[in-house]
Amino acid sequence: MAIIKPFKGIRPVKELAQKVACKPYDVLNSEEARLEAKGNPYSFYHVAKAEIDLEPGIDIHTDPVYFKGKENFEKMISDGILFQDDEEKYYIYKLVWKNISQIGIVAASSVDDYFNDIIKKHELTRPEKEIDRIMHFKAVGAHTEPVFLTYPDVAEIDEIINGIIVNEPEYDFMADDSVSHTLWVVDDKMLNNKISQIFAEKVTYTYIADGHHRSASSAKIGHEMKVENTAHSGKEEYNFFLTVIFPASHLCIIDYNRVVKDLNNLSASEFLSELEKVMTIEKADGLFNPSTLHEFAMYLSGQWYKLTAKEGTFNDQDPLEVLDVNVLQKNVLSPLLGINDPRTDKRIDFVGGIRGLTELVKRVDSGEMKVAFALYPVTIQQLIDIADSGKIMPPKSTWFEPKLRSGLFVHSLK
Repeated sequence: MAIIKPFKGIRPVKELAQKVACKPYDVLNSEEARLEAKGNPYSFYHVAKAEIDLEPGIDIHTDPVYFKGKENFEKMISDGILFQDDEEKYYIYKLVWKNISQIGIVAASSVDDYFNDIIKKHELTRPEKEIDRIMHFKAVGAHTEPVFLTYPDVAEIDEIINGIIVNEPEYDFMADDSVSHTLWVVDDKMLNNKISQIFAEKVTYTYIADGHHRSASSAKIGHEMKVENTAHSGKEEYNFFLTVIFPASHLCIIDYNRVVKDLNNLSASEFLSELEKVMTIEKADGLFNPSTLHEFAMYLSGQWYKLTAKEGTFNDQDPLEVLDVNVLQKNVLSPLLGINDPRTDKRIDFVGGIRGLTELVKRVDSGEMKVAFALYPVTIQQLIDIADSGKIMPPKSTWFEPKLRSGLFVHSLK
C-alpha cells in the first residue's frame, strides 16, 4: 500500500506567492525563462533555472549553475521570501484551466515505494537527465519541484479534500497562462494523520503521470544518503520526495503530436501510396483533429488528411499495442519514414497539443518539417493499464495540462 507523509514545506510568504511561482523547469528553455523572470527578483526560476543569472550560453549542466541555484535558494530564505513551516503538514493544491479542475494532495512520497514498484512507472528515463536533477537537488539540498502522481479515486479521500477546500486558502491567484492556482494548508494534526492512514489502507498503488526523471533522481539520492548514513533510521527526509497526488478522474491528457523533417527519399505521392496500405486516407477540409482511437490527422504539402488505421495494424487486446503512438510508430514512422528510434532520431520532433494544430502547420509550411501527424490523446486508464502490466510507453506519449507551478512548496532533504 502507498506510504505518504506530511512534511515541513518551504514555501513563499502569502503576499509573494504569485511572483515566486513559475512554470516547471523542463517546459521552457533558458532564454524563455530569462525573459519570464525579467524584472522579478522573486521568481523561482532563479532557483529552478539558475542559469538565467549567469552568462548566456553557459552549459546548464555544470557546477556553476547548480551552485547558483543553491545560492539563490538560500538567499530567498534569508530575505524572507521563502520560509519553512514549523510542523509537518499536507497541502491541498487546486488547478483550474478552461473547463478542467483538478485537486490533489501535496505530500512526501516514499522512496521505498518507488523501488518496490508501489509507485508505478510507464516511461524509461535518460541517464543524463537523471544526473542533472541529482546534481540540482543535492546542490540545493531540497526537492525543488514535485513529481505528478495519480491514483484510482477513493471516496474517503475526496470527502476530506472537499471538507478542506471550503475554507480560506493560503494562496489563490491566476497565472499569466490563465491557469488558476489555489493552495490550502492542512493545519489539523488529526486530519493529517487520517490522510496518511487512508492512503496506507485504501491506495494500493500510485502512478507517475509526469516526472519520471525527478522521481528516479530523488530515489537515487535517497538511497545514496541512506548508504552514507551509519545511523540511518528510515525516518529521515531523504527517504521521501516531493509529490502532488491527484485522483485519476481529475486528470486531463491532451495530444502529443509528431513532425518529421523529410519523407525518407519518397515523393509526396509515393508516400501517400505507401501509406494507403496501412491507413484509410481522406482529404480534410481545413484543420482536422482526431476524435477517436486509431484516427489520425496528417498535414502534408499544404493539405490536411484524415487517416484511419486499417484492421490488422493494431491489437486492441494489448495495453501497449492499442496506443496510437505505437500504431503510428509501427506502421508509418518506422517502415515508411525510417524512424526506428524516436528517442534518438534527429529527424523527428514532438509538439505538445497545448500549442494547437496551427503549430504543426507552421512547422511544415516554414520548410523546417515535411509532414506532421496529430494523434488522439492517451487516456488515463490506458496509462494505468500499461503501468500495471509493467510495460513502457513510447517516448512523448502523454502531455498533461494544466501544469503544476514550481516554487509554491519545496521539500528539504535535511
